[in-house]
Amino acid sequence: MGDTYPRLRIAAVQAAPEFLDRDGTIDKACELILRAGRNGADLVGFPENFVPGHPVWFYYHAATSSESQAFNVALFKNSVEIPSDATDRICKAAARAGTNVVLGMTERRPGTTGTLYNTQLFVGRDGQILGRHRKLVPTVGERLVHAWGDAGTQRAVLFDIGPVSGLICGENSNPLAIAALSCQYPYVHVASWPNHFIPDWCGMQETSLLASRNVAYMNKCYVISSCGTNSARMRELLPVTDEDRRFLADPRTSGGSAIIDPLGSIVAGPIAGDREEILYVDTDPDLMLRGRMVHDFVGHYNRADIFRLHVSTRSRSVVEFEDGVALASTPQATVEREVALAVPSLAPAQPIDQGRAVPAVEASVPAST
Repeated sequence: MGDTYPRLRIAAVQAAPEFLDRDGTIDKACELILRAGRNGADLVGFPENFVPGHPVWFYYHAATSSESQAFNVALFKNSVEIPSDATDRICKAAARAGTNVVLGMTERRPGTTGTLYNTQLFVGRDGQILGRHRKLVPTVGERLVHAWGDAGTQRAVLFDIGPVSGLICGENSNPLAIAALSCQYPYVHVASWPNHFIPDWCGMQETSLLASRNVAYMNKCYVISSCGTNSARMRELLPVTDEDRRFLADPRTSGGSAIIDPLGSIVAGPIAGDREEILYVDTDPDLMLRGRMVHDFVGHYNRADIFRLHVSTRSRSVVEFEDGVALASTPQATVEREVALAVPSLAPAQPIDQGRAVPAVEASVPAST
């Protein structure tokens, strides 16, 4: 009979946020999670910074302008702490829907008023937060509001359906990040994309599809490529010139969500940029096995004696207090949950060479103290 691997129904959300409105966007996210659950989804992926919206204003307003600074403040006020009432609502929706969730958001360091991250939150179908991924390096305008992601969140997450990895926007073109995730053999990868790219840059629909197919083919896993769209409020608030208005109104500049199979074929989508929709695909795990029997880039189809990748998983803080509590008013439970979420979820797999372990990808894990 042999081993069996799960057949899953995976879903890609294409939608716009309730722009810079955390509570309104959480409401919308919960509705989409419940809809995906009613349609039998085992895993649903969302766009980049879906809650409360992506910092696209820098494409139209100078970084130091009063307009950009007002947008920045609104983003901070509507960002999400992990855990918080906002994430509790997402967890309850996931449990009610019976589906696993990977949700893009702007994350705020708990109890602080100065640092944000571009984050994917991983929530299990039991309503528990399983992990998060913080974007390693913010791209263009994101650098003005988002900090670098820390090492402890650069890992796949183990769901009840198996390992699930995630990368955000340009990270899906980073060969080293992809290699680090490959060693955890994800069944599904979630690629989250913004509402649109920079004007006068490559098109998001074409580029997101190209990068997502590449990740699928390299990792030999299914890829949920979830793209955002431009809401009516965004088209009202963001543009400065008529050219800006035409760009934001053009459905070819946003959207493009799709689902890719482990051999790199498009099996659902892409969706036009003027539509909000959820795509669904029923997976065939044999495609993953067939692909990895041909190309296992962190196993038999590589040379660990020639190519090696060292990956640190130790998160570092600018300031460390000996008692482990940064603020006297910070509840210890909050600190403990923050630390727990930074712990790697999966150990790296090690290919065997002549009876001893020779990792193609090494992870540097801090010793217990």
